[in-house]
Amino acid sequence: MKQLEGFGKFLESLRGKMSLREAANKSGLSHAYIRDLELERNRSTNEKINPSPVTLKKLSDAYNIAYTDLMEKAGYLDKENINVADEQEQVSISDTLFIEVSTKEITYHTRLNKLSRSIHSLLDFSHFLDKLEEQGFKKMDTDLFVNLNHVQKYIEKEGKLYFDTLGVGKFVVIAAIRQKKYHEWIVRSVARNTGMGLTFHYDRNATTDSLISPLNQPI
Repeated sequence: MKQLEGFGKFLESLRGKMSLREAANKSGLSHAYIRDLELERNRSTNEKINPSPVTLKKLSDAYNIAYTDLMEKAGYLDKENINVADEQEQVSISDTLFIEVSTKEITYHTRLNKLSRSIHSLLDFSHFLDKLEEQGFKKMDTDLFVNLNHVQKYIEKEGKLYFDTLGVGKFVVIAAIRQKKYHEWIVRSVARNTGMGLTFHYDRNATTDSLISPLNQPI
């Protein structure tokens, strides 16, 4: 991964006269994190930081710059590498439970196994993210995308999403801020996926799973 020298300064130049808070509103990132990226270090720990592909997608939209150009300057893409779109098509998105995105690869988790695909040159990552949205995926953490069409059990107090009704198989733990944002969506998805009706309210002190009742019973 060969990043453009002075990449932080480059990001700052893209922001131009736009304030940090305005950039934060447009990108969905925090203004403090955007400034850390411009300085190329975490000001709390003084450690060097690099933006993930997901973060770069948000910045490309906010700054109106081609995503592939930003990925190239960040060191993720190499113009000389071949296109790997065909490799990506071998993975069935609809059968995938959740997806993890790292700086170098995409990992698809199915009920039986997991498949990793490298993020190579000219991979249209923007199109990939749009495709996830169309297939029912929601971003549940920095680099975690969950297919809500497969979630069958939601333990609210632990932030856990299971892909079986008994809650003994694969699961993911979602970020608290995403849990609050998608709480209603998650509960309705579980009700739909399991054939259950629902009544619920958002309760931070809930001691049981989200309130779900069979469709054939009065709500």
